[in-house]
Amino acid sequence: MKRIITLGLAIGLLTSTVASADTFLRYGEVEGWKVFADQDKKTCLIEAVDDAENVVQMGLTEDRGVGYVGVFTKAETDIKRGEKEAVAILLGDNIYVGEATGMKGNITKGYSGGYVLSDDPQFADDIAKQKVMVVFPEKEFAFTVDLTGTYKAMEMARKCNEEQLG
Repeated sequence: MKRIITLGLAIGLLTSTVASADTFLRYGEVEGWKVFADQDKKTCLIEAVDDAENVVQMGLTEDRGVGYVGVFTKAETDIKRGEKEAVAILLGDNIYVGEATGMKGNITKGYSGGYVLSDDPQFADDIAKQKVMVVFPEKEFAFTVDLTGTYKAMEMARKCNEEQLG
């Protein structure tokens, strides 16, 4: 069993779809994922939106030491801003456990969700290579996230991140 290492960071994640901010510039798009450069934080993130308008985002914290994965929905949830709850994530044969932090009210109106932080390289590798992520929140029902195209999107985001430092 793998463990997601979480840190008590408050990070302002969210881009054009979930939080439209002028600091996010569209960098590119590959296999259904959009890549954005955050001009304020000098980092990049990837985002995909499914047919039900659920949003998945992945990127690095401002210090680039920790990655995050966030899932946001317009569906009714009991998620509260800043509330933490245990979560397990299945990626292929690996199960990662840790905590998710809720976001509501500080993102685009109508969306709520949460994010996990991890500095485990295997977690990032599994996200890049697996096609499906199964999330088991402590209080809600399990759900799946389509990861098709994440490998190429993460590669584009790496290039974008390198360019932000230059």
